[in-house]
Amino acid sequence: MANSDSIRVDFICPQNAGRSQMAAAFAERERADRELERVVEVHSSGTRPAESVHDEVVEAMAEVDIDVSDRSPTYVVPEALETSHFVITMGCTVAEFNPEHYGVESREWNLTNPDGEDMETVREVRDEIETRVGALFDEIEEIATGRTESQSLPQRVSDTISDIFK
Repeated sequence: MANSDSIRVDFICPQNAGRSQMAAAFAERERADRELERVVEVHSSGTRPAESVHDEVVEAMAEVDIDVSDRSPTYVVPEALETSHFVITMGCTVAEFNPEHYGVESREWNLTNPDGEDMETVREVRDEIETRVGALFDEIEEIATGRTESQSLPQRVSDTISDIFK
């Protein structure tokens, strides 16, 4: 089951060199812009990782002032997904992992693989990912706000009781 201390998001694609790297980078930016660094964990991995992030992806992300040139594709670890709240797959499945069994939200983002595509196509994929990540973070922000309110409820109850017995 997902950890209640933070909201974990996992972006997964086969090579972890394009779509999932872009999604993670946009998620990190959203997390910072919305001041959710203490609340949201962002992870990116692949089922068959490439040697490096695709050059066209590095170039397209640089156009929007995000540097992914130093990132390295990594393997997905199905056991780690048990602590995730959102598993977003892009062109692959994690067959050995059953998200529903662990109470994990699983979504399939059917997006073109940018590997080897012309820059216009890569930009279109990048922009679509940015839009979807923004929408995802709208949801995450609501969840985070709800947690903050529910975490403060015991303190509010304690304060109320203290006030009554003063």
